[in-house]
Formats: sequence, structure tokens, C-alpha cells
Amino acid sequence: MILAAGRGERMRPLTDSCPKPLLQVRGKPLMEYHLDAFGQGGFHDVVVNTAWLGEQIEDRFGPRTASGVRVAYSHEGRDFGGALETAGGIARALPLLDEVFWIVAGDVHMPGFAFTQADYERFAASGRLAHLILVPNPEHNPRGDFGLDPDGIARSSADVRYTYSTTGLFRRALFDGIPAGNPQGLKIKLAPLLREAMDRRVVTAHLYQGPWTDVGTPERLRALDAAGNPS
Repeated sequence: MILAAGRGERMRPLTDSCPKPLLQVRGKPLMEYHLDAFGQGGFHDVVVNTAWLGEQIEDRFGPRTASGVRVAYSHEGRDFGGALETAGGIARALPLLDEVFWIVAGDVHMPGFAFTQADYERFAASGRLAHLILVPNPEHNPRGDFGLDPDGIARSSADVRYTYSTTGLFRRALFDGIPAGNPQGLKIKLAPLLREAMDRRVVTAHLYQGPWTDVGTPERLRALDAAGNPS
């Protein structure tokens, strides 16, 4: 699943007329990098949630990308008038998702990351509720989000914390406390669900050292576009 429902307030005025996941890096929409990476990893069915200017996203990619990835849409804006926060949006899309699924935000750029079948199968067999991809803390998030034990267990609090990349593997059971399919359109944040699960030691993580950018401001977008793809 690609999270693509946010308004992108910090990216204004660029997002006044274009949804953030369609902003381009070197001539290619941010979200398209993820779609291509899913296809290369053998994941050919992707769900995209939309809200702000979501019709542009569906118009751009339609039901199938040029590389053959099939795309289904969960239209939070059309159904509820706006985005449902991360957990609310995922819960709304659960009827379209498998028991285990990848999540990635449509507004991050991580060109070297591979969505692999091996990682998927390993997590599916683990019985854990989530496996998070953490990254070294960027300048805009110096304190980080979550800790990481040597055995790979994620911690809700720790002296050393890393930044959640907004990428990971999830199990449907993490969202059991939300009505199936979120029919009322409840707005629910993801972090409290993750922290509660971390306290029960059912969330794992690993530190990813490859290139990663949270494209949260026009300045970051310009810098990323000017830098060129890392080899």
C-alpha cells in the first residue's frame, strides 16, 4: 500500500494544484518510484489511498501502470471529505489488502530500497504485528522516533532512537481495534498503535542505511532533484 492521502501543507504552494505524491524528482512522480520498486520485487497488486486532489493520482496511473502493476484505490476524500490519518486510512483499505502487506509513504524517496519476497516471507512467518524500516535521523528529526534492541525488537522509548522511514511490513491484526474497513471514517494515528504493540514486544525493525529523503518541503524537493540519483 502506498499512502497518498495527505494535504502536503508544508509543500505549498506546490501542492495547491498537485497532490504531493505526484511532485516530480528528475521528471518522474515520487509515487512512481515506489510502484516500479514493488513491481521489480514481484508485488504486482498495490493499493493507494487518496484524499487531497486524489482524482489526479488515479488519472495519472489508472488501474494498471506501464510496468504492469495493478492499482486499486481507497478514496478517503471522496468517501469522507478528507484524509483519515495513517492508521485510519490503512484500516479503511484493509478489505483490499492481504493478511500481510507492505506500507510506504508516497512522499518519501528511497531509490535504493528493495521490496523483497524474502523479507515478506520472513515477516509473515514471524508472527509479529509489524516490522519497521528505520533510518539514521535527518536534520529535521534529530531525536528520532523509536529505539532498536540488538535482537531487532523495536522500542517505544530508548536513549538512542532512529527515524521511522514510513516504510514497513504490517499484519492486519495490528488494526483489530478499529471497526473492519473503518466504515465510519475514523481518523486514527498510527504511532499510538505501534507504541502499544512495541510495549508487547511484537514489533521488529532494522536500520536501513541507503539513501532516503522525506520530501517534506520545497527546499528538500529542489535539493533532491538537483542532486541526481545516487548510484
